[in-house]
Amino acid sequence: MKKIVLLRHGESTWNKENRFTGWTDVDLTPKGIEEAGKAGEYLKGEGFAFEKAYTSYLKRAVKTLNVVLDKLDQDWIPVEKNWRLNEKHYGDLQGLNKSETAERYGDEQVLIWRRSFDVAPHPIAEDDPRNPRFEARYAEIPDNELPRTESLKDTINRILPYWKEVIFPNLKTADQLLVVAHGNSLRGIIKYLKNISDQDIINLNLPTAVPYVFEFDDQLNPVKDYFLGDPEEIKKLMDAVANQGKKK
Repeated sequence: MKKIVLLRHGESTWNKENRFTGWTDVDLTPKGIEEAGKAGEYLKGEGFAFEKAYTSYLKRAVKTLNVVLDKLDQDWIPVEKNWRLNEKHYGDLQGLNKSETAERYGDEQVLIWRRSFDVAPHPIAEDDPRNPRFEARYAEIPDNELPRTESLKDTINRILPYWKEVIFPNLKTADQLLVVAHGNSLRGIIKYLKNISDQDIINLNLPTAVPYVFEFDDQLNPVKDYFLGDPEEIKKLMDAVANQGKKK
């Protein structure tokens, strides 16, 4: 049985402050590091031995991956970083508190910005210092490919070529792969793998640092998917993520 584990990064500083983060490169909190370590322990307890790992260009995902691999004593495996695994770009919402934004625009509008399939927030301006075209890490990426804002649909269109052409084909020769990324980039992959409808995807909320395992047969057909951990605790964590965008 071949397996791919999808893992959202541990709690970041802006997760803790309930801000829209997107492509802003914030760090993990001490709790986030602890969560990453717990994920590594779960994976170790289940006997996972990854042959390769993938992550984004953002430090909260990179550091989560490093902690997990350290817990597994697998720091030596090949790691590939790619900007296509970055979080959904939240445009000019980036940095704003989600609850305060809901107070201003309403819970329903914030839910649409956070979880809908094809509605993107307002883009950041071309001269905004947060614009990815000003960052050295994206210097080799054509400017017309760098987002100023994204819907989930846009995020999926960015990610899927990398998933289909790079990550998934490696299952032909590898038995276990690890992908550490972000809430929305992983929601896009899950939507594709499970054929979730555009409407139903709004209800999928991924908690931080809870391993999500997909199993495939030798013909690479999906067979089974499940979270590692206590189901009741995972449900509470998912509900907490869903409530982040509501008025206090």
